[in-house]
Amino acid sequence: MCSFCVLVARDLQKATRNFTTLIGQGAFGPVYRAQMSSGETVAVKCLQLILNKGRKSSRQRLHHRNLVNLVGYCAEKGQHMLLYVYMNKGSLASHLYSEKHEALNWDLRVHISLDIARGLEYLHDGAVPPVIHRDIKSSNILLDQSMRARVADFGLSREEMVDKHAVNIRGTFGYLDPEYISTKAFTKKSDVYSFGAAMNIEGKVGWEEIVDSHLEGKFDVQELNEVATLAYKCINRAPRKRPSMRDVVQVLSRIVKLRHNRKHHKNSLSATADEVSIDVDQLETRSPISEHRREESMDSA
Repeated sequence: MCSFCVLVARDLQKATRNFTTLIGQGAFGPVYRAQMSSGETVAVKCLQLILNKGRKSSRQRLHHRNLVNLVGYCAEKGQHMLLYVYMNKGSLASHLYSEKHEALNWDLRVHISLDIARGLEYLHDGAVPPVIHRDIKSSNILLDQSMRARVADFGLSREEMVDKHAVNIRGTFGYLDPEYISTKAFTKKSDVYSFGAAMNIEGKVGWEEIVDSHLEGKFDVQELNEVATLAYKCINRAPRKRPSMRDVVQVLSRIVKLRHNRKHHKNSLSATADEVSIDVDQLETRSPISEHRREESMDSA
């Protein structure tokens, strides 16, 4: 496939086996797995509402390693579809709640949180104009072969907005910013709230939901407290008291870096201890013949 393709509906119908390869339901419509003629696998999202050219163009320009990037689209009468990078490890939600998957260890959970934060930081501060996601939750976080996380279903809104005439609340309850519910004002800090709720797993405040029985104490308590403190700051009811996503990235990056340094230091100490042990063993296992020859040499002297 080309880096960004415009395709016809007939080709996508064939690639999805007549749209029978359903893999999920996004905010805009169903998502199918498609095997393209080039051999590449992509995700095809069939839109239930039509995006204008400006919206498609803005999505095309959004590229980041922690976003599920747009790679093509199809726009024919009555049919509008977007093509995205295929994430073969599925959603974060499936790993957290499905018995098919092995439980995520603590280190991986922190790395996934950092990946999500970096994706949101790019949408808020790197995209022009800024993009607000409006529906951050574990089912909208997808994982690649290396278990790197990417944000999906982004772009419900392109800028901070107030819609006092809106009848329906957009987003997922449990993750929604209380300020948005009461004022209809959706801002970057609303995404921060949703991120904090996602870190608390399905919006349930209480870190027993993250540090579940599968982890069996395999985590650093100080690190846990730092991550929990960050998550609670994100869900502060006052938007101005919440950190920015850039602040969140800095905190999580520091935690990951400190962990790496601790492991490196521990490995260095272990290697030094092994070297000392080898030296002692060599002294204790010195050959008797060598000892005898050394004694003869001393006698002849």
